[in-house]
Amino acid sequence: MVRDQTTEKQMITNEQGAEQSAGASEDIVYRIEIPANRYDLLCLEGLVLGLLVFQGKLSPPRYKAVTPEKGSVQKLIVTPATKLIRPYAVAAVLRNITFNQDSYKSFIDLQDKLHQNICRKRSLVAIGTHDLDTVVGPFTYDAKPPSDIKFQALNQDKEYTATELMDLYSTHAQLKQYLHIIKDSPVYPIIYDKNGVVLSMPPIINGNHSRITLNTRNVFIECTALDLTKAKIVLDTLICMFSQYCIDKYTAECCEVLLPDGTVTRYPELAYREEVVNIQKTNTYIGISEPADKIAKLLTKMCLKSEVANSEDQVIVEVPPSRHDVIHACDIYEDVAVSYGYNNIKKTIPKTATIGAQFPLNKLSDQLREQIAQAGFTEVLTFSLCSRDDIATKLGRNINDIPAVHISNPKTLEFQVARTTLVPGLLKTLAANKKMPLPMKLFEVSDVVIRDETAEVGARNERRGCALNCNRTPGFEIIHGLLDRLMQLLEIPRSSNKDMTGYYLQAVDDPAYFPQRCAEVVANGQVIGIMGVLHPDVIMKFELTHPVACLEINIEPFV
Repeated sequence: MVRDQTTEKQMITNEQGAEQSAGASEDIVYRIEIPANRYDLLCLEGLVLGLLVFQGKLSPPRYKAVTPEKGSVQKLIVTPATKLIRPYAVAAVLRNITFNQDSYKSFIDLQDKLHQNICRKRSLVAIGTHDLDTVVGPFTYDAKPPSDIKFQALNQDKEYTATELMDLYSTHAQLKQYLHIIKDSPVYPIIYDKNGVVLSMPPIINGNHSRITLNTRNVFIECTALDLTKAKIVLDTLICMFSQYCIDKYTAECCEVLLPDGTVTRYPELAYREEVVNIQKTNTYIGISEPADKIAKLLTKMCLKSEVANSEDQVIVEVPPSRHDVIHACDIYEDVAVSYGYNNIKKTIPKTATIGAQFPLNKLSDQLREQIAQAGFTEVLTFSLCSRDDIATKLGRNINDIPAVHISNPKTLEFQVARTTLVPGLLKTLAANKKMPLPMKLFEVSDVVIRDETAEVGARNERRGCALNCNRTPGFEIIHGLLDRLMQLLEIPRSSNKDMTGYYLQAVDDPAYFPQRCAEVVANGQVIGIMGVLHPDVIMKFELTHPVACLEINIEPFV
């Protein structure tokens, strides 16, 4: 869908100011939102094709993989050593292709978008494209020690060993983010031709010898991967989008991949499959009432060539290799709704009457927020992600001892893990508001995330309440008074004999708290939290200058 329209001049004005926008184009630019699973719309070629088919100006193209009439099929030989690092490979050839500056740029841009999207920053799949006329098959996909690999990398003026390249690219703006994928491996992936010319060292860099230029007429595409299914999707997407520039449009040349076990597989598959959808279900799920022939036309507009089945209560849908996002019948229902137009679907009142009720945990959370605020505390809302230092080093703990959920590809050092405690967020809020008058009394009632191997997804949320008092003196009595008030509201009596029906405090040592000024909160026989005066080291590491008393409890046991 079109999100908005603007101009280059307007964008520069908004980002850099009016003075910098002098001379910029005022042509209208459309910003278009593309769903993450629509790989066929990630380039202008696929977008234009989709629009033309939707408007009925073009029939859905028929993609096919052919065996070359002259000469032998190109072969890619996979050695057993690749199992140590990236065991899968697929390949294909775009024969008699013609590039201009725009299509060449689009070709490279699509590879970059696929690398960031389905390829998960090249960790699952790495794409290599080469000028076939500069190399000689058969090609070999091998894995060798980095000291045994030496070649001239793309845009370099001399040869480097693989070890030297890793050092060279350690400061490279784009490539440094991919080095970790293979850096600690004893062997690196390498692809070379019959004469030993290196085509690429996936997933890092291609060789300069086989680089693509505007004069390239035959393109050899190879994808190495940890996930074969994703590799085939990536290869199909590249073929479907850019085979239109070949003399024989929408056609790719097969390549044979020879596996270590002797298996020979031909790629690209460019497979078509049929799905059968029920008309009544389609209409019911979407909320429309259309005949089978209209449904078939709507799907054909979405590049899903369809026809009415003999029974006339079903539609046979042909899913092309460009639409790998269609996995289930519900994906087809969605395309019918998109083609029909969401705004054209009549709004109706649901036939079933339901009575909504607030989730009990959220209801309790809201009630506690109101009471804590009435006690003089100010509510804050902090980030659910934080740095490893925030929950570990700054609190005097070891990150390896904390059941934290780590982000595999953090964008910044500030967002490396999901928080396991609410304390760091409140302390960072204090640090950002040093100019505010004392005392500062803050609280938050939110979720933390705990790694839990018994949970279905390996982690669970836990609703906690946290409050702190910052003043010239710690104010431990203020935090203690808040705990007593919360327990009074929750109807948990104070217990002096440590029975199972009330709450009490018991001394505990915690590196985040001042010695002898820390206690666990025990309610109904289980530890629900901790309270005390934070250790001076913690105060200093969070760049604070006044003492802080803190309380944090788990409120889920009271639901």
